[in-house]
Amino acid sequence: MIEIQVSGLVKSFEIGRNVLDGLTFQIDQGERVGLLGKNGAGKTTLFKILTGELDCDEGEVVIGQNRRIGLISQIPVYPAGYTVEDVLRSAFSRVQKLAAEMEELAARMAAGESDPAILRRYGALNERFEVFGGYDTDVAVNKIANGLSISPEMRRQLFDSLSGGEKTRVNLGRLILEDTDILLLDEPTNHLDLHATEWLEEYIRGFRGTVVAISHDRYFLDRIVNRVIEVADGKAEFYSGNYSFYAVEKERRYQEKMKQYLKEQAKIEQLEKAADQLRLWAFQGMDKTYRRAISMERRIERMRTTAKPTKARKMDARFSTAEFHGDEVLALRNIAKSYGDKHLFDNITLKVEGGERIALIGDNGTGKSTLIKMIMGELYPDEGRIRTGPQVKAAFLPQIIQFDHPDWNLVENMMAAKRGLSAQSARNRLAGYDFRGEDVFKPVSVLSGGEQSRLRLCMLMDDEINFLILDEPTNHLDIASREWIEEAVEAYDGTLLFVSHDRYFINRFATRVWELAGETITDYPMGFAQYRQMKAQEEAEKTEPPKPVKEKTVTERPQRGNKAQQAARRQLTICEREIAKMEERIAALDADMETASCDYEKLNALLKEKDAAQAELDALYEKWEQLSEEAGE
Repeated sequence: MIEIQVSGLVKSFEIGRNVLDGLTFQIDQGERVGLLGKNGAGKTTLFKILTGELDCDEGEVVIGQNRRIGLISQIPVYPAGYTVEDVLRSAFSRVQKLAAEMEELAARMAAGESDPAILRRYGALNERFEVFGGYDTDVAVNKIANGLSISPEMRRQLFDSLSGGEKTRVNLGRLILEDTDILLLDEPTNHLDLHATEWLEEYIRGFRGTVVAISHDRYFLDRIVNRVIEVADGKAEFYSGNYSFYAVEKERRYQEKMKQYLKEQAKIEQLEKAADQLRLWAFQGMDKTYRRAISMERRIERMRTTAKPTKARKMDARFSTAEFHGDEVLALRNIAKSYGDKHLFDNITLKVEGGERIALIGDNGTGKSTLIKMIMGELYPDEGRIRTGPQVKAAFLPQIIQFDHPDWNLVENMMAAKRGLSAQSARNRLAGYDFRGEDVFKPVSVLSGGEQSRLRLCMLMDDEINFLILDEPTNHLDIASREWIEEAVEAYDGTLLFVSHDRYFINRFATRVWELAGETITDYPMGFAQYRQMKAQEEAEKTEPPKPVKEKTVTERPQRGNKAQQAARRQLTICEREIAKMEERIAALDADMETASCDYEKLNALLKEKDAAQAELDALYEKWEQLSEEAGE
């Protein structure tokens, strides 16, 4: 059954430039479709046309009969005084009308009216009330609120007092409670933490209706969509798979088109040379060759069927890295922070070493951005001490970008950030970040969130740094911009600390995970995939029924508990890091001994130092074997 049918859709906001230019596609019932395209391609415009908020200039949109559409995009305006609970329960307007009529009929019957029609009407209403889940509204609201981390305290708050991200979560919960047939999601994960995003994924996978999602979250798209429609140049390209399939297939199609184009151009070049030769012979008096030349040129024109395929131009810029000598980049000692009665964290003690890439994760409101601001010196801890290494040169990309001169254009802001930079040099640097032409003369205040992030990164990358701190670096960026930032971070070889809910980004870069929950940070010295496996194992252990105790024989070795194994695994990772450092130290001593082979005293001192290092390495190997045994590896 067809749910959405779009034919020849045309929409423009300025003369001569169509955002949508003959867009045509069809979505069937139950499909999960990802709507992709660069920023400004017309995706949100298409959603507004589907919901009737905008009219198209040409074309036709047909929605399945009696199908209800729900859109998460702009936050609706609710009456003054509405609490979060009121907003969530506004999803049950049909049920509330039925309940009001049932109460009226019940009051009339209690007053003595005995008309059989009243009883029949009450029975019919009661049946519909039950079908629409009227008796289960409390259960439904609690389930959705828990899944989206909407706490009981938050449910009592005024809706107007919430932040933009909190309003998005509440509105998403209301939309889900409405039980729509077609769910349109415009960047649903932008303001959700990992817990809420994963809950939403599970909900969508069990949702019986149709889902169309605009998202730049590649992990989210991989898990929920089974088809991709890409909007490019106002038209639709179709891919029958998730995001990973789309990425591979898009590249394959590009290579195929380029191969066809080059083959066609080679043939055209060959025929053009032949046509030129025929014209030369005609000029020399061979009249018959002139007609053949004309015929060949017409054939060449008919062959020009394949336009040269193009790719989005990649931004070519890299972080300038300052050298770092030493081990300790950052030390947190007994850090505590509170805001009134709300305790964010207490007694946090951690150490960051050179070259580490740490992901700081946790639910919204746990204090991740607060901790980052304390590290940068923008806030101070209530207790404890934060110390950075003497040679550390840090740079920070905040979640909310602000500029000292928002009314100045891009070139002026670049020149102000880097004294001595000429206007032409500033434009050259901006071009590396895909700011070209007249765009560089826009005031920075009119840039989108993604463009402001890109400009701030342009300024950061111009400085030599060795400690990079990012707070939600991919939050407002499209997929192409995210990939560019990832390439830049990949090439950066300094220390990295970042806050992110982008699982694709975390999985690619994190070599260590800090989980902020319950007023403390749990340190996981491992990548994101291993961290998720460990968390899944911990959850499984919580829900597993206790196993019967097994009688041990005298010769049987006692079984270690899972917690002991996990602790051993963590210590094992630390031990492996120490072994690698010691092996590097011994290799350096060997090199020094070769250099000092003619200096007996220096060689003797180096030999003693190597023997001590070797003894320490042997002890580490013994420790590694013991920990491996304890970890069950």
